[in-house]
Amino acid sequence: MLAIVCPGQGSQTPGFLSPWLELPGVADHLASLSEIAGRDLAAHGTVSDEETIKDTAVAQPLIVAAGLVSARALFAGGALPAGTVLAGHSVGEITASALSGALGEADAVTFVRERANAMAGAAAATPTGMTAVLGGDPDEVAAAISAAGLTAANANGAGQTVAAGTLEQLAAFAVEPPSKARVIPLKVAGAFHTHHMSPAVDVLRELAPRLAPADPATTLLSNYDGAPVTDGAANLDSLVAQVSRPVRWDLCMERLAALGVTGLLELPPAGTLTGLARRGLKGVATLALKSPEDLDAARAFVAEHSATTDGEDSPA
Repeated sequence: MLAIVCPGQGSQTPGFLSPWLELPGVADHLASLSEIAGRDLAAHGTVSDEETIKDTAVAQPLIVAAGLVSARALFAGGALPAGTVLAGHSVGEITASALSGALGEADAVTFVRERANAMAGAAAATPTGMTAVLGGDPDEVAAAISAAGLTAANANGAGQTVAAGTLEQLAAFAVEPPSKARVIPLKVAGAFHTHHMSPAVDVLRELAPRLAPADPATTLLSNYDGAPVTDGAANLDSLVAQVSRPVRWDLCMERLAALGVTGLLELPPAGTLTGLARRGLKGVATLALKSPEDLDAARAFVAEHSATTDGEDSPA
């Protein structure tokens, strides 16, 4: 069984879209997405520097667009194989929703545009950020995060939790980290998935009635609890609420294992989620689709993990 996963903010690097723009049709596709996003995504994916693409208002639509253009290239504009499971981390859940059919592409980019702008605004109100906590005893890590006044904003599994809060709280936390744990500041501009993002939730609630959600055409997992989402309206409500509540990627990985996934392919900007899968989904093959040079290997990977023992596609 094949899983396609879509990364979240912080996975972007300067110039990562440059090789994709050499493929036929990608420039036009990206131009249409840029018009909706209100950002020159081609420029941000090729020539913008690290500080520019760290900006939430830039990073989020850029990451969603990267997933959409690479998926179109991978599947030649056709449907995903039957039985594919989709999941996305944080903003990547919007990409996954679009690929599942739960949101049309234009609605997905409209949603991420408003999400990104509103979250950037919320982040500007109070200097906040996020720090990855690697290793340590899970109970001790949770206690230390709470004692510092921080929120465990991402439970990523494989021994990784992300703490979020004010910059002062994060600085104090770094001075006295949990025993046997490393703390690494993340390249994001706010305390996402915490109460600090409540103003952005209000913006998206106002936007939601203007969108046209649909029931997903393939299995789509929720960041909330890792469970499949079968109703388009419920998925949109969850995407709105997701902005200020923790991402449970650990539960998504547990669900992937329970479903019997054998291969996990990560769309660009790829690497983060395959890294977590290698540690948290033992025995599951992984492939990070980083550039067009990986497309042939990715197509073979898709074919291998989309087939049942009798050579037929798995059922949806």
